[in-house]
Amino acid sequence: MRSKLPDIGTNIFSVMTGMARQYDAINLAQGFPDFAVSDELVDAVHQAMQKGMNQYAPMPGIPELREALALKYRSLYGCHCHAETNITITPGATYAIYTALATIIEAGDEVIVLEPAYDSYIPNIVVQGGIPVCVPLIAPTFAIDWQKVNEAITSRTKAIIMNTPHNPGGYVWTKEDMLELQKIVQRRQIYVISDEVYEHLTFDGRKHESVLAYPELYANAFVIYSFGKVFHATGWKMGYCIAPDGLSNEFRKMHQFLSFSCNTPMQYALAEYLKHPEPYLQLSDFYEAKRDFFLSLIRDLPFTIHERSGGHIFKPWDMTKSVHWGIKNLQHG
Repeated sequence: MRSKLPDIGTNIFSVMTGMARQYDAINLAQGFPDFAVSDELVDAVHQAMQKGMNQYAPMPGIPELREALALKYRSLYGCHCHAETNITITPGATYAIYTALATIIEAGDEVIVLEPAYDSYIPNIVVQGGIPVCVPLIAPTFAIDWQKVNEAITSRTKAIIMNTPHNPGGYVWTKEDMLELQKIVQRRQIYVISDEVYEHLTFDGRKHESVLAYPELYANAFVIYSFGKVFHATGWKMGYCIAPDGLSNEFRKMHQFLSFSCNTPMQYALAEYLKHPEPYLQLSDFYEAKRDFFLSLIRDLPFTIHERSGGHIFKPWDMTKSVHWGIKNLQHG
């Protein structure tokens, strides 16, 4: 058969995980923590199972969970998204990114990708017949070069994928970045796929700038989140997409024929757990302490350390990738 992804092999996460198992090595491949999920959350899943919450959930997700999320984002960013029409529960954020791209991309459409980037973005675009247009970020900070972004936009540009806090660079978008993007979206009427799965991993007092806080951006956006990243439960593969009415309706048309619905008892458990915001509000301090401890251990090594104010969780030894998992980009001194 003719491959739809002829230039794409097995992703690096799978390759490295296989090698870690083969050689009994520490697995640096994926951003999953090695500390436990909250006992309270695990108990809530068990209780939901015991109560018989084990059949198909409604296609967009159970109402209780979507209502809890609407309340969360009203409180955090002043976004009055509606549980019934704007929030869709998905089997993970990667799935939501794929579904959002499948919803809008047609053959020949161009999508701006800021590189380095999460490895699913480009294959997701290509498999829809789209054309990824890669714009390099500015090393070593991995800030956005807005001049290059503007130069990359053509009459065929359909969307831009943004990611803040950034995986893998740890860059946290600023208000100025958001306003620059807003200018582009207003001028060109392009869509935004906003990958915000690390929304609570910002350090040093930095604020996460969400698309949900910018009505002009949100009007053309799919905003994507992950329960797994926030609650240390990456193996649950639970995420969600928030989008305005028209985009949300089209997103759900795709979703209903891909997975239709998601794990029911976990949805009930998450709805209950979200009644208490402390676990996600305290996440920045939790990871910042780990980052600082890790930095204290490597200060005397002959590397240039590029500290980051947010980013991807880093598995080994409970550390975070937001020191920029620097050794990937550190320079010998």
